[in-house]
Amino acid sequence: MQTVRSLFVPKWSSNVRLEGKTAIVTGANTGIGKETAKDLAARGVRVILACRDMARGEQAARDIMREVKGAKVVARQLDLADTKSICQFAENVYNTEKTLHFLINNAGVAICPYAKTVDGFEMQFGVNHLGHFFLTFLLLDLLKHSAPSRIINVSSGAHAIGRIQFDDLGGEQAYHPARAYAQSKLANVLFTRELAKRTEALGVTAYSVDPGFVNTEITRHLWRPLADTVKSVGFLIRTPAEGAHTNIYCLVTAENLLLTGGHYKNCGIAQACWAGQDDGTALKLWAVSCRLLGICWR
Repeated sequence: MQTVRSLFVPKWSSNVRLEGKTAIVTGANTGIGKETAKDLAARGVRVILACRDMARGEQAARDIMREVKGAKVVARQLDLADTKSICQFAENVYNTEKTLHFLINNAGVAICPYAKTVDGFEMQFGVNHLGHFFLTFLLLDLLKHSAPSRIINVSSGAHAIGRIQFDDLGGEQAYHPARAYAQSKLANVLFTRELAKRTEALGVTAYSVDPGFVNTEITRHLWRPLADTVKSVGFLIRTPAEGAHTNIYCLVTAENLLLTGGHYKNCGIAQACWAGQDDGTALKLWAVSCRLLGICWR
């Protein structure tokens, strides 16, 4: 069934232009990522669609260029479940781009059966958190060079029921799809919080975003009766374009009106859950993530 416009979508719009800027949007071949990329392209941004499936990424690029006159869009291959692919993507960016002003860490997997990434991490934690953590680490020099620049980490309202299971991050002792998803989304919020402290003086700001419940492909692993029930309550569900609103808000709003490290929802500042405000957990997660990835990020 078609999604009815949600009653909870904020009435916000902006005609800010961003000519001369460059952005990377992960998972931009569909859903919120594609709509974020399309909006940025319409503002004059050169947008790199970072997609695992290149056929779908190239189709998304063609779609945007057809819908947005003069759009500057290119698709490039990125598999966040493979650190080698992330390295290759970052190397390609440094070889072809002189600047990078916006990094939108949007791609994700949700509530999926147990699986591991190429490097042996639990899939949801590996893609949603570690993949984007590593990508940000690799691209930070270009973001600093292009400052002021911004990083968006797309989280979820599910972060509020998450807990970082430091003794079982891989879910090998007790895996539950929804619990693993919530953990990864809480990790997005905590990563943003710690990242902002380390990069603000460098001219790089960071924001975590809750897009609301959006009708996208990420819901495909939901138990079918539950998915059908949720989607039947149309006024609660947002379209991908509506889900992208807060991403865009955090990209175009004047920096002095935003709080770096903050959590945003409905085109405004929101309060993360208590676990998402725990600086000690954020710092520990940072250290553990570096150890798992074999990197030193001070």
